[in-house]
Order: sequence, then C-alpha cells, then structure tokens
Amino acid sequence: MTRTRYPGVLIVLTLLLVLSMVAGIAIGSVAVAPLDVVTAVLHRIVPDLVAPTGPEYVDALIATTRGPRVVVGAVVGAGLATVGMVLQALVRNPLADPYLLGVSSGASVGAVAAILSGAMVFGVATTSIAAFAGALAALLVVYFAARAGGRITTIGLVLAGVAVAYVLSALTSLMLLLADNAQHARQVLTWLLGGLGGSTWASMWLPLTAVCVGLVLLMARARALNLLYAGEDAAVAMGLDVSRFRAWMFVLTSVLTGLLVAVSGPIGFVGLILPHGVRLVVGSDHRKALPAAALAGASFLVLADIVARTVASPQEIPVGVFTALCGGPFFLWLVRRQARRGAAA
Repeated sequence: MTRTRYPGVLIVLTLLLVLSMVAGIAIGSVAVAPLDVVTAVLHRIVPDLVAPTGPEYVDALIATTRGPRVVVGAVVGAGLATVGMVLQALVRNPLADPYLLGVSSGASVGAVAAILSGAMVFGVATTSIAAFAGALAALLVVYFAARAGGRITTIGLVLAGVAVAYVLSALTSLMLLLADNAQHARQVLTWLLGGLGGSTWASMWLPLTAVCVGLVLLMARARALNLLYAGEDAAVAMGLDVSRFRAWMFVLTSVLTGLLVAVSGPIGFVGLILPHGVRLVVGSDHRKALPAAALAGASFLVLADIVARTVASPQEIPVGVFTALCGGPFFLWLVRRQARRGAAA
C-alpha cells in the first residue's frame, strides 16, 4: 500500500464512523433528521457558534439514551477488533478471537460471579476486575492446552477454545440456576446475550480509557507484533523475547476484553471478522492495521446495533445475537479455507 493510499483509508474509515454514529442517534422508534443530530451535538460542543435546528427532544435523546449507546458501541467495537487482531498475531492463527478462544466466556464467568454475589470489594470497578481475572485465566488455560511440542496448531487452538468456552458457559448457567435473586438472574441472562441497551455515560469512561491507552501501548509494540506474526523463529532471531512478550500481551488483551465484556456482555465475532477485512485493505503491518481495525470495528458494531434494534421493531434483538448470525458463516468459511490450504500443503 502506498503512503498516499493509507491516509485515504483512514479518512474513509473516520467518515464512516462519524456517519454511522449520526445514524445510530437518528434511527430508532422516534426518527430524527441527521442535520438535527449534527447541530445538536455541535451545539453541546460549541454552544456559541452552532444553534440546534431540531426539537428539544433531540438533545434529550443524545444525553440519555441513544448518545451513550452509540458511543459505548463504538468503544466496544474498536476494542474487540483490536484485541482480535492482536490475538491473531500472538498465536499466529486467523481463527483467534476473544469469543472463540473462550476469553469472553471467562470474562462472563468473572462478571456474573461478581454481580450475583454482590461482593463489591472494589466498588463500581468490581465487575470489571472480576471480568479481567476471568478473561486472563481462560486465555492462559486455552493457550497452554493448545500448545503441544512448543507449537500451536489451528485445530488444537479451536478445540481448546471451544472446550473452555463450553465449560465456562456451563459454569455460568450453574451460577444462574443457583442464584437466590431471580431478578438478578434475569438481568444477567439478558446481559449474557450481549447488548448495548443499558449503556450510560458513566459506564463509558473506563472502557474508553482502556481502549485508548491499550491502543497506544499496542502501537508502541507494533514491530514486535509484526515479527511474531511473521513467525516465532524469525522473531527470536531478531532478538524478541517471545515468551515474555506474549505474557504481557495476554495480560493487556485480557484487561481490554474484561472491561469491554463488563460493560456490554459477550459480543462475539467482531474480533474475528474485522481484522481479516482490514488486512485485505491495508496489509499485515500492525502499525497501519491496528488504527484501521479500531475504526472499522467501531463503525461495524454501531451499524450492527442499529440493525439489531430496528429489524424486529418494536422488539429489540441483542446485538450479540446479530453479530453471531453474521460471524458464524464467516467462521465456517475461514475453517474451510484453512482446511483447503492444509490439504494443498
């Protein structure tokens, strides 16, 4: 990709994100003109320069319901796409994804345990910390279970991820069955489907900060990710401490996954689909691919949420269900392509 083309891709992705966020606020049970959304947002930013053109309820929609929902969706989408791209580089496997590897299931177990127990040891951050601990534990189990003879095979990784995800899902179901508070159990069950309906401005700051800081840290180690993605032997030859680097990356991706799952529930396949699409456009250099994946993931989840809450209106489908319906066939296509390559090799 030429230098002039890459900035153009970033500009297109940024415009797509802005348009999708405007659409996310404008589309719903009460339709709003896009111009009214734009002027209402700009009025909040620069009240002396821009006057709102729409009715007063547009500002209320932005402040209370659709505004935080769209922003949280963009943050979660950006984070999941970034984590998926990093995991694929760490294990050198195109099927790696926080959901398929059981990382989201681990985060769910931690978050559900914290919610149902009511043990708010760390205050409002308790759920996020519990989700991080569960995500990290699940990722380590999958990694060491799939590693045989110092290598990780595609089939081993997928089988280990599916097995761990099944066990953790069963554990989550068991906790729900044994829960004393039926209302909490119903809330958790809805949350487990993955959705953005409960988003608030207060719930946005922690994942937003984590995604921004995480992206900066990952960009600083983009060269190491490139070396590892090219091959472990080559990375070692270039002086990279692979074991130590992987350990730090696993901790970082687990923190991000845990914080994202805590605010939105487990939303699958975003980290699987977007990295592949981005690599087709900008290549495998993580210095270029990571920012593009973040922008593409943000737009994708905002648009997916629009479809999920309008396709069966007035009933709302959890966005996690919609992404699973999109990602499942894509995953099967990837498995089939991997099998063909393996047979041809």
